[in-house]
Amino acid sequence: MVGNVDLARHLHYFLTVAGELHFGRAAETLGIAQPPLSQSIQRLERDLGVQLFDRSRRAIALTAAGELLVEEARALLAAEQRLRTVMRKAGEGDLGTLRVGVLSETPAPTLQALLRLLAEQAPALTIDLQELTTAEQLRLLATAELDMGLVLQPIEEPDLVHGPTAAVPLGVVLPRTSPLARLPEVDLADLAGHDLVLPPRATAPGWHDHVLQVCRAHGFDPARIRHARNQEFALGLVLAGNGVAFLQEVLARREPRLAWRPLTGGPLVRRVVAVWAGTAAHPAVPRFAQAATAIIAADDAPAPLVAPGVNKLWSVVYSRNPVDPLR
Repeated sequence: MVGNVDLARHLHYFLTVAGELHFGRAAETLGIAQPPLSQSIQRLERDLGVQLFDRSRRAIALTAAGELLVEEARALLAAEQRLRTVMRKAGEGDLGTLRVGVLSETPAPTLQALLRLLAEQAPALTIDLQELTTAEQLRLLATAELDMGLVLQPIEEPDLVHGPTAAVPLGVVLPRTSPLARLPEVDLADLAGHDLVLPPRATAPGWHDHVLQVCRAHGFDPARIRHARNQEFALGLVLAGNGVAFLQEVLARREPRLAWRPLTGGPLVRRVVAVWAGTAAHPAVPRFAQAATAIIAADDAPAPLVAPGVNKLWSVVYSRNPVDPLR
């Protein structure tokens, strides 16, 4: 019996003979000798239990069964080609769903630019973005519920692959009425006496500790730590005079009553690293990681990454219910 792989080859030979109605010319077209071609057709006929060509006359002709097989063979070979194409695209990460964790402080223009770029490069790939803290992403990566995370360094996860990193310098956000807002840049030591607005330590322990360590090393020991899980709440606390916050400039532009100033010497740099499980990683992960960190590093993530008029549909970006990993 003809195997599945052999069947496609035999059908290809059959269609070539059916098109030429001459074994010699068909063999030349296929680039093979005539005897193997004749043997292939005979084997196909034995397997199907029908005669495909009428060889009783000088010029061969298709039988009724052969006429029927022409359309069926074309359809089957086209389906096989589609199958191979789909599997190749899936293997290259151009199909399926890629589940990615992103931080809540990721600016909207950054998300827009990233999705536009991926829509251009892999239009058949569904990107499932999930708004999660660093701790939540690490937990879901460990249970294979995420394919890739974009998390804040430093982290200690030796079982994860650490991909490219985006470095974004942070400045200080303070009320526009503050005397420090008149300065072109602010020393960390100038913030002495102020409260500091930070995400809860449980959301990103390594980053939380790093920020406080840098502050104290530069002469700023916050009078009090106020916690804010999202940027809107953090900006609200700063606006109310309840502290200062360290953010990238693009996030502070939305509120005209606040001022953003760079820190002298650039001591605080927010580093976002792409991480994923080393075993059975989604094929699209390395490409997505490279694109995501490059756009995050661009800070403002300029929008014109695809031609005007490109309109791609993506899955909804949603947020899981916050879960305290220490609970």
